[in-house]
Amino acid sequence: MKNQIKHLAVLGSTGSIGRQTLQVVCAFPQRFRVLALAAGKNTNLLLQQIDEFKPRFIYYKKEKTTAINGGCQFLSPEEMAAHPEVDTVIVAMPGSAGLGPTLAAVQAGKNVALANKESLVMAGQIILNEAKKSGAQILPVDSEHSAIWQCLEGEKTPPSRLILTASGGPFHRYSRAQLESVTTEQALKHPSWQMGGKVTIDSATMMNKGLEVIEAHWLFGMPYNKIRVLIHPQSIVHSIVEFADGGAKAQLGYPDMRLPIQYALTYPERLPNSELPRVDWSRINRLDFKEPDLGNFPCLKLAIETGRKGKTYPAVLSAADEVAVSLFLAGRIKFTAIPKLVAQVLKQHQSIAQPTLADIITADTWGREKALELAGKDNPC
Repeated sequence: MKNQIKHLAVLGSTGSIGRQTLQVVCAFPQRFRVLALAAGKNTNLLLQQIDEFKPRFIYYKKEKTTAINGGCQFLSPEEMAAHPEVDTVIVAMPGSAGLGPTLAAVQAGKNVALANKESLVMAGQIILNEAKKSGAQILPVDSEHSAIWQCLEGEKTPPSRLILTASGGPFHRYSRAQLESVTTEQALKHPSWQMGGKVTIDSATMMNKGLEVIEAHWLFGMPYNKIRVLIHPQSIVHSIVEFADGGAKAQLGYPDMRLPIQYALTYPERLPNSELPRVDWSRINRLDFKEPDLGNFPCLKLAIETGRKGKTYPAVLSAADEVAVSLFLAGRIKFTAIPKLVAQVLKQHQSIAQPTLADIITADTWGREKALELAGKDNPC
């Protein structure tokens, strides 16, 4: 589709990734046409986006909201994702809400710019099987997976190991005692990236990196024992790929999500964009790497162990974490209670081997209900 207009469905248009996606779109008005916008409850911003991009289709959560249309047709995210006139679907809806649209997009054979971790965490095997049948292409938007994807371009032999880097969030130098008193405001101040609330808290607990390990397992077909995580506070090296001969390739760049978003949207081209920041290499004095502290950040270990177990455990992990993060943001549990609550839920789960989509959805629902029940009963604050 070189030099042809790509028709986009931006799912999660009012969130952090959605807004940055539309910034990239604005830089290339001759390359992209926004056909569909799906939002949550931020209808004020959605109205502005409708006025600017004039999509044909919209979606928003209707609860307690005055009906809006702006001359647009109301479609579900799944309908948008599968619409025959849509070329590329940007899945930026947070949490398990992204699973249905992702599956619909791959079943319809679309290019899927995937920024939703939970889809592959919950149902990686199902999504990849459907993509193989339809010919859909999954274009990773997460900076780490985009980096691996870019490093693998042109390689004839598979990698021997993948190394995902992590900024470590705001607390990678904290003691366990300091972590006990972390506030919501502190946890939402990420040192490197501008992200939504859920992802920012997951980054602070390092659950985010654990979910990315599970994603990398599915996206690149790598066993868990060949995926490593390293803390890299500068957030310049986004991932490293090692090969059988001992050589390694890394993708570096300024920590700005618009870079991997643009790569996914313009692939296989690289287009100049004066709005994107550049690294001043003369000012980079050092690049540090260190092992993560699994004692202080048990969410990382918990997520990797859950990925190894497979079955319906990852769906429960994702569900319980969503609830735990929402409880922390609401001030109902401590920061250090997040991994404790998720671990309690996983311990009580009776898993299903080789789950169907219905099994995964059931496990997701169970995980949410159990997390809320345990939080109310045991009060892990």
